[in-house]
Amino acid sequence: MTIQQLEYIVAVDEHRHFVRAAESCNVTQSTLSAMILKLESEFDTVIFDRNAHPVVPTPMGRKIIDQARVILFNKSQLEELIFMEKTGVAGSVALGVIPTIAPYVLPKFLKEVADNHKEIDLKVSELTTATITEKLRKAELDMAILATPLEEPGILEIPLYYEKFVAYISPVEAIYEMKEISSHEMPTEKMWVLQEGHCLRGQVFNFCESRASALTMYEAGSIDTLIKIVDANGGYTVIPELHVGLLTESQLRNIRPLTSPQTVREVSLVFRDDYVREGMLNRIAGIVKKIIPSEMIDARLKKFAIRL
Repeated sequence: MTIQQLEYIVAVDEHRHFVRAAESCNVTQSTLSAMILKLESEFDTVIFDRNAHPVVPTPMGRKIIDQARVILFNKSQLEELIFMEKTGVAGSVALGVIPTIAPYVLPKFLKEVADNHKEIDLKVSELTTATITEKLRKAELDMAILATPLEEPGILEIPLYYEKFVAYISPVEAIYEMKEISSHEMPTEKMWVLQEGHCLRGQVFNFCESRASALTMYEAGSIDTLIKIVDANGGYTVIPELHVGLLTESQLRNIRPLTSPQTVREVSLVFRDDYVREGMLNRIAGIVKKIIPSEMIDARLKKFAIRL
């Protein structure tokens, strides 16, 4: 078994086509096929079902490919570690961000990287928490920014900042006249929420006394959509503090604080526990610290660097 063979089976899995996989690896199709056949012979198992169109891994092949990704990830970690020792903090980063954080972090984050961190080759994917967790386990992402705690074995979490929730209320609702809303006394009629798969949905239900099954609701795909629904139909929703800066002057009048207790989410940088690029973690965390209001940043992160 060689690293090259592992790269070939991962490429076939990604492209589901031997010719395209060979092209991506800059080898001939016959060379790639021969190397994979040799690996299958060594393992005494078939990795790909070649009768399927497009080609797909066998059940055992799926397990082999997933482990191959982890091995290639650790190989790249070693290479990056050596590179950093020679040249400083630089290299590629595959970063995942959940949809309920991306609109507030990514625009300024990407600009900061483009303007001041050209040594970082950044690839960003906007994904749900469940997908991010899966991709971290498969070593398809280096790190991610999402709401925590996850409490997932093998995944570490470094808190970056803490964000309050606020209520966005239509002027036609009786509670609009209130100066603040108790988190445990929010009415559940006409409460608009995000659809399944968004962690913000679960966080909203956590501080509502009524369970999701008791709510009459429409499930929207984004916070922008929730706000437009409230504007057009009445009712109310719950949004993160950083979204307030994206509202119009008239919409700002619809914001009410949530209290008793104050509702807050923890946003963290998460990564595999075998991740070794300490310098890159601190570089990414430093960019977040620069674009998020100082009062929201985790107190420990303000004082200390990340240590692995």
